[in-house]
Amino acid sequence: MVAALLPDIWLFAAATAVTYIADWYLHQRGSYLINRLGKVRAGLSIRFLLRQLMVILLLARLDLAEEPLFYAAVACFLVFYGLQAPHGALTTLIKLRRTLPIVTRNVDLHAVRIPDAPPRSLLYRSSEKMLHLDLPAVVGVLVAAGTGEDYLGYIGAGVTLLLALGYNALLVPYLRRSRRAPSAPAVLKALDTWLGEYQPTVVLYFSGSNESAYQGNMWLDTMAAVEGRPLIVMRERNLVAQLADTSVPVVCVPAGTHLMNMNLSTVRVCLYPANVGKNIHMLRVPTMKHVFIGHGDSDKLASVNPYSKVYDEVWTAGRAGRDRYALADVGVRDEDIVEVGRPQLAPIESWTGTTRNPIPTVLYAPTWEGWDDNPGNTSLLLAGENIVRRLLTADSPVRVIYKPHPFTGIRSAKAKAVDARIKALVAKAAQDRAAESRWAQEASAAAAGQRAAKAELVRIESRLAELAKPGRAGGDESEESRVALADPARQAEIAALRTEWNDAYWRSFGWWEHKTVTGARPKLYDCFNQSDAMVSDISSVVSDFIASGKPYAVTDSAELGADEFKRQNTAVRAAVILSNGAQEIDQLLSAVADPAADPLAEARHELKTYLLGPDEPTSMEQFDAAVRALAAKAEARNAGVAQRVGEQLPEPLPDPEAASSGAGDGSAEIIAEVEVAVDPDTPSPDAEIGADPSVIR
Repeated sequence: MVAALLPDIWLFAAATAVTYIADWYLHQRGSYLINRLGKVRAGLSIRFLLRQLMVILLLARLDLAEEPLFYAAVACFLVFYGLQAPHGALTTLIKLRRTLPIVTRNVDLHAVRIPDAPPRSLLYRSSEKMLHLDLPAVVGVLVAAGTGEDYLGYIGAGVTLLLALGYNALLVPYLRRSRRAPSAPAVLKALDTWLGEYQPTVVLYFSGSNESAYQGNMWLDTMAAVEGRPLIVMRERNLVAQLADTSVPVVCVPAGTHLMNMNLSTVRVCLYPANVGKNIHMLRVPTMKHVFIGHGDSDKLASVNPYSKVYDEVWTAGRAGRDRYALADVGVRDEDIVEVGRPQLAPIESWTGTTRNPIPTVLYAPTWEGWDDNPGNTSLLLAGENIVRRLLTADSPVRVIYKPHPFTGIRSAKAKAVDARIKALVAKAAQDRAAESRWAQEASAAAAGQRAAKAELVRIESRLAELAKPGRAGGDESEESRVALADPARQAEIAALRTEWNDAYWRSFGWWEHKTVTGARPKLYDCFNQSDAMVSDISSVVSDFIASGKPYAVTDSAELGADEFKRQNTAVRAAVILSNGAQEIDQLLSAVADPAADPLAEARHELKTYLLGPDEPTSMEQFDAAVRALAAKAEARNAGVAQRVGEQLPEPLPDPEAASSGAGDGSAEIIAEVEVAVDPDTPSPDAEIGADPSVIR
């Protein structure tokens, strides 16, 4: 605006270029600033309109307001904005008509025809692309104004309008019926047909926020191994993309009405990993038994949520879960609790009693800040930096792996800031260690192997990207639902590649290098296996780590005192208890350095059985047994209901036509009396009980 008012055409051109580049950059990054600008009425369309208004202002200040170039620019921008409306309508209609009422994986929808999606280039960030088509006009007008060659402005304006018209024209064919997705009734009918053929027996029902996909992912391997015919039912479209690869059929049903009309008559057991409001849509089905399995085993209040009493059973890992409900007294009956172990813990390696590498590795895996400001939620806020500093400056060298919870910082800006400072601490310590002569020698010796591992990672990641989604690149979720059928060979290759990736990842840097680990890979359990000890908080992370038998520490962030902290939290009974100053960290390091002198080794073994159940039978065997037992209860319940309903059905009345044909049994008189007794003004019972009119008659 300043450049336009001066007027300085070349300063204006430079400022315009900066605004175009900045807008493109922020969109490429997916910056939250884009969302904030929209909130203050400076959204995408407004920003482009303001830029074009500044062009008009510049022309006016250059005394070109009476020139044909000025009118051509105004007309171009008006027509260009006029073309935004059909463009927006077309893209919206195409997306709506391409949206199925469900999203599926490993479900055969051959009964309905789902056409290929439009090219991704047409619909992805379409508004941004359309608006950027004003660039030829802006450039042409500015060059024309600067050089006096008006025809350059006319050419630029013409190119912009032709491109805008062409973009609209490219979209029109995708409104044809042959390009649309099938109707919702047709798709739902096809799904019911598939359900009737597949006849699922066990369902994992999952709903949650954008950050909660891990809660469902942790049960995928268990569902793939469970007896019967498993099915995963989800409720949020955006979570389907975050679901890890699985051979189990997946159906995402966003609408509650569609879910409640699904043919789930063969399902006998439904498993719930989270307590969320949308569970009610499945809990209403009486023909199946409902089980809360949770997404971890810990002493958090979430593990004894009163909501749990709505389920037929609550499955816990070991005796500790049963005792928690008894102590909490939230209405969950002891006879409704079943101990099934933790099938997910099979990948965790047991401790051998010696460190994996010449120096010990300590994992710091704090939980997140929670939805309230309870100081006991996480050690991150009050103790996190102290813990990491003491580990980094320990008398004997230690390698630190920092793996924060995925939710860290989503609610608390302070937690987000501490997380950033800890990451900086770890990075600085890694840089300092690399400069020390001992580690420099180790790095030199391992350099070739690390380069090979990094090259292997690139190869594996490239192949995993190829296998990530079946079908052609650019397909939308409707097309993916059509082609996302289980391919055993593909899934076997993916599993093998992930194992190779994990091995290559840890070889790609030194066993002495400090590391921050975030994202989906490597998994938390992989970090367990690379570590010799762990520091964490009251969460399922601690209970899971206990399966390894390795020493661990838990921070008493609320400063309850060691005795009270242990009394309130089962999982810390065999832990080194840390204060917020983390002075006790040396006790943990001593237990790692000399396992024979570890005073808590026997307590950890006993606590493992108490928290996670016995080693034999295996957790998967216990889980399958619980599924079979509950399915039998569901069958018994359904058979009992059918029998009771059958016993209460009324005896059919004689057929009046048979009576009038001279049966001679007096039934005609009975029917006549019934007909006379019915008041014609009385509402028919049909409306209330859905009876057959002939029976009423």
